[in-house]
Amino acid sequence: MTQEEFEHIAPALRELMLTVARSFFGNEDDAEDVAQEGLMALLRYIDRMEPGARHDALAIRVAKHCCLDIVRKRKAGLFVSGKVNEDVAPPGWNVDASPHDVLEAKELHEAVNRAVLHLKPSERRLFEMRQIDGLELDDIAKQTNIAKPSIKSIVSAARKKVFEEVKKLRT
Repeated sequence: MTQEEFEHIAPALRELMLTVARSFFGNEDDAEDVAQEGLMALLRYIDRMEPGARHDALAIRVAKHCCLDIVRKRKAGLFVSGKVNEDVAPPGWNVDASPHDVLEAKELHEAVNRAVLHLKPSERRLFEMRQIDGLELDDIAKQTNIAKPSIKSIVSAARKKVFEEVKKLRT
């Protein structure tokens, strides 16, 4: 796919990503972050995208991954005594966040933790290795003796379960 073809479909993909992120986070700021990160991720793989094909499912999947990535970044030590820890705040995070925003982020963090606990132990292990520890597929495959395609499939299914569980817990 060319840059021009991508620019033609980008607005529709952005809207899909915004919808996914709004439903996940419930606010416009995070939805914008997800859409921006998601489009940048798609742009990195533009040469692998087939021109003329529908890329809706891919955009939705990328948006879900971006949502979980944002949650993972926030989980990595964002709060100290109920206040935002400026040393580890993700880029773009408002370190002057209101108490309401801090409470909302804590609730989201707890919802993700509860959702991860609902995974099967084998799913949880691979999910945590990939999403929380940030290991590459090759490293996970070496440590677990599981084929990379299987790891990708299990982690993807686990992400979907976590996403759906968090959605249920937040409504």
